[in-house]
Amino acid sequence: MAETDEPLSLPKRQLGHYLRQAREDLGMSLAEAAKHISRSAPTLMRIEKGLTKKLQPLEVDALCQLYGFDQDKTDAMKGLAQQANTKNWWNEFGDLIPANFDIYVGLETAAQEIVTYQSDLIPGLVQTSDYARVLMRSALPLDATEEIERRVQLKMRRQQLIARKVNPVTFELVIHEGAIRRVVGSGKVMAAQLRHLADMSTRPNVTVRVLPFTAGIPLGDPVGPFVILRFGQGARTVVYAETFTGDLYLEKSASLRRYAGAYEAIQRAALDENRSRSLLRQVAKEHLG
Repeated sequence: MAETDEPLSLPKRQLGHYLRQAREDLGMSLAEAAKHISRSAPTLMRIEKGLTKKLQPLEVDALCQLYGFDQDKTDAMKGLAQQANTKNWWNEFGDLIPANFDIYVGLETAAQEIVTYQSDLIPGLVQTSDYARVLMRSALPLDATEEIERRVQLKMRRQQLIARKVNPVTFELVIHEGAIRRVVGSGKVMAAQLRHLADMSTRPNVTVRVLPFTAGIPLGDPVGPFVILRFGQGARTVVYAETFTGDLYLEKSASLRRYAGAYEAIQRAALDENRSRSLLRQVAKEHLG
């Protein structure tokens, strides 16, 4: 299999990441794993780096069996392999990739820089546990309390990406004023959430700016929430947009330029960092009456 000169596609990169991680967790060498699929160690290395032009379903299935993947994870790997040659693709829940296999979290963990615009909610990386709990109870009303708490703890664990002392992720957020005034749970929950967001904005790797109501519609058309994830050298930037029915991952150059331009326009219309922090603290007091 020859290497491709194209930037790494998201499905290939993610598939390779999960396969490499599983092999290393088992303490298995490249040569040992490659022998299982009748390939050379350099070929398997290219698969793990996402550099192969075409992935054979039988090879993916054989590696999943070798690594002891359960059926859901095996189905997820096959879904990634099937979509490996696409640029923009959907992770439709219940379709190729199981709903409980979270592609986005894997991308978030690997990113060096996360840039996001949020129009309706405080993003997960800076949510308080109380704010997150209210949202999850609304989204999953039939789930047991124990399951809700497990999900809240997982979200809190994700926040170590920006809070860790060594190589924290650079996190840049523009949030619409509507999201900080909308009451989620109660005034008390909102006040604590906004104080937390203001405190997080003092970190050197975190930038928070508020797009005020007075800014109108900066692009002339409404723009929904999106996340721009930037990785290391040789890896293509990815734009993630969540919808009610599925998740859209964009990699085409034209799409990336359009979202980058949208973010720049929104950022220009937003308050600066100091005024944004002051507004967060002011609205926190207003939520308490």
